[in-house]
Amino acid sequence: MRFDRALLTSALCLGLVQAAAAQTKWDLPAAYPAANFHTENLVQFAGDVDKATGGKLKITVHANASLFKAPEIKRAVQGGQAQLGEILLANFQNEWQVFGADGLPFLADSYDESAKLYKAQKPLLEKKLGDQGMMLLYAVPWPPQGIYVKKPIASAADLKGVKWRAYSPATARIAELVGAQPVTVQAAELSQAMATGVVESYMSSGATGYDTKTYEHIKYWVDTQAWLPKNAVIMNKAAYDALDKPTQTALLKAAADAETRGWALSKQKNGEYIDLLKKAGMTIAPPSPQLKADLKKVGDTMLKEWLDKAGPEGKQLVDAYNAK
Repeated sequence: MRFDRALLTSALCLGLVQAAAAQTKWDLPAAYPAANFHTENLVQFAGDVDKATGGKLKITVHANASLFKAPEIKRAVQGGQAQLGEILLANFQNEWQVFGADGLPFLADSYDESAKLYKAQKPLLEKKLGDQGMMLLYAVPWPPQGIYVKKPIASAADLKGVKWRAYSPATARIAELVGAQPVTVQAAELSQAMATGVVESYMSSGATGYDTKTYEHIKYWVDTQAWLPKNAVIMNKAAYDALDKPTQTALLKAAADAETRGWALSKQKNGEYIDLLKKAGMTIAPPSPQLKADLKKVGDTMLKEWLDKAGPEGKQLVDAYNAK
C-alpha cells in the first residue's frame, strides 16, 4: 500500500513537471491603459491563444507601460526580453521612414484609405522586421486624429507658441510647421503633463482624449481626421520558431482574428468616444476652411520631406497606395 502510494505520488509529480515543461509563458508589453480598446483586444488575443493551445502558450499582457516604456518595447522584443510587444509604428520613423507612413497627415484620412495604406505598407514592414529578427503579427489603427486645444482655433496661426505634445517625429514636425512649441510626452505621462500645464494642445484620437481624461484640462477638439496611426503587435522570430507547429498555427489564427476584430472595434469606438467626450463637456467641431487649408499645406510639405528621406522604399509604398 505504502509502495503504491509512493508510486502514485511520483507519477503525479512527474505529470506536474511535464505539464510545467510543456507550458510556455510569454510576456506582451503594451503602452496603453487596460481599459483602452487596443489593450482589451490584446487581452482577448491572449485568451484566444490560451484556449486554442489548451494552455500550452500563456501570454501575459503588461498594460500602461508597466513592463517597458513605449520607446523601449521594440528593442525588448528584438533582444528577446519580451517575446511579443505592441508598438505605435509612427514612434519609430526616425529608425526607418516607412514605420511612419501612417503618421503622415492627410495621406490616408479614413478607415478605407488606412486599409489601403496598410496593404501597401505591410510587405515592407514584414521584410524590415524579418531582417531584425522579428515578425509582424497584426496591426490595428487608432481612430482618426484631431487637435485637442484649450480655446477655439480658426487657423494654424492660432497654434503659434502653444505647448504641443510631440510623441512621434511627425507630431514634432507638425509643431514646427505651425509654430507650436513641441514637448515630448509619452501616453502614460499625458494626464500629469496636462494637469501641470506642460502640455496645452496635442493631436490624437477621441480614444486617447477619453482615456487620459483630457476633458478635465482641455475643452476643445477639432475633428481634423488627419491620419489613422496603427499599433502593431510584433513577435520575436526565435521565440516563434521554438514553438511546435500546432501552437504556431493557433497563434497566427488568433492574431488574424485580433486584426479583424481590432479594425471593427476602432470604427465602433470612434463614435462612442466622441459621444463620451461630448457628455464630459468637450466641444467638438470640424476644422474651419482656413485651418483645413493650412493643415493641407502642412501635409503636402511633410509628404515631400518624407519621400526625400524614405528614398525608393517610400516611393514604392506611395505608388502602391495610389494605384489601389
